[in-house]
Amino acid sequence: MQLQFQADSGDETEPKSVDSLIDALSAIHPKGYDLSLDRIRRVLARLGHPENRMPPVLHVAGTNGKGSTIAFSRAILEAAGKSVHVHTSPHLVRWHERFRLGRPGGGVLAGDRELADAIARVADANGGEPITIFEILTGAMFVLFSENPADYALVEVGLGGRFDATNVIDAPLAAIIANISIDHQQQLGTTVEQIAFEKAGIIKPGRPAVIGPQLDSVRELFERIAAERGAQAVVAGRDFTFFEQAGRFVYQDDYGLLDLPLPRLRGRHQHANAATAIAAIRHAGLSLPDEAYDTAMTSVTWPGRMERLKEGRLTALVPSAAEIWIDGGHNPSAGLVVASELAELEERTPMPVVLIAGMLTTKDPQGFFAAFNGLVERVIAVPLSDSEADYDPETLAGHASAAGIPAEAAASLEDALKRVEEHHDGLPVRVLMAGSLYLVGEVLRENGTPPV
Repeated sequence: MQLQFQADSGDETEPKSVDSLIDALSAIHPKGYDLSLDRIRRVLARLGHPENRMPPVLHVAGTNGKGSTIAFSRAILEAAGKSVHVHTSPHLVRWHERFRLGRPGGGVLAGDRELADAIARVADANGGEPITIFEILTGAMFVLFSENPADYALVEVGLGGRFDATNVIDAPLAAIIANISIDHQQQLGTTVEQIAFEKAGIIKPGRPAVIGPQLDSVRELFERIAAERGAQAVVAGRDFTFFEQAGRFVYQDDYGLLDLPLPRLRGRHQHANAATAIAAIRHAGLSLPDEAYDTAMTSVTWPGRMERLKEGRLTALVPSAAEIWIDGGHNPSAGLVVASELAELEERTPMPVVLIAGMLTTKDPQGFFAAFNGLVERVIAVPLSDSEADYDPETLAGHASAAGIPAEAAASLEDALKRVEEHHDGLPVRVLMAGSLYLVGEVLRENGTPPV
């Protein structure tokens, strides 16, 4: 029997909200991933194949950096006056963050009513058959993006690539693959090459495959697969280069040289993400003025990635001389990147550093914490209030101690910040809250500064 989830039936009853719809669907369908394309193809066929009526798509995969690469791509296209749909996952605070609709002058998050309606239509088309929440949300993305006009769409892979629900996009403008490292081993494989093979699933015949900086073995695998599929491989270090010079960001490829401001997003790894986005747009054949790239480097935003919080409810709990930073990095590779940024901050303005961390049990906490040994004076472990699969703070603190960092457990974010205040008694201190996007989302929500 078909289940009815219609969000707005046209009567005078209050339509279901996005949260209530997803709660109802979660009681029937799992929230995780079941990597296959059969279910999403079945539902999209019943909906009239909205995936075939999308604006031209840039399809983005990777372990670390795919969200930032999308942020740079969006900033470039919007600086050129283009309207851009954007699909990312996961969200930090609200489901709506996954669905940004392109509008002249800048995109907006999908409204509650229109998103709820799209989710309900996908759920009703599914008719109660087995499906995951991610697949329903992906279907809603295709519905929204096909029914709202825009110049381009940026679509982030959820997990992997080959069997990710977004991979029904058969002819993207370009496939983009950001940095590959070890993560999601249970679903994707235990070696970086196995994981890269899954990510390479988004490479399509006759379409550019833009490959960001990678390990040699990973780069060679992508080049081989692109050749087998008749795709043009556009490889960092060979087909495009980038470097910092005299306080400027210099990018060069066969189309010419761009002398740009340093990217607004912190970290040298963001130079790679910016360059990968530029390469994708140029090699996809989009002719944009140089001024668009220049503007984008200083206008780009991507919440929760080495972001400093300067005001809000949580920031008021620490000394005025304190700095609070947040980052969603949650694997050893991301830990090294964030630690590098901490070291640079320390070199500029030395002060004690405290790491407040919460992590999922599917991650490698000891490998993550090892990157911070010698940089942070201690770790305060906290629970993740938005997940049931998080490490108990005492256990997580034990992993930090095993990595060589003094650690303690706290009952909540507020408790952890109060401990910082007690330990440092009004003196300058740098606080980094990291280890999970769930933690970053909780921080932004509790601080009263959610993404918009």
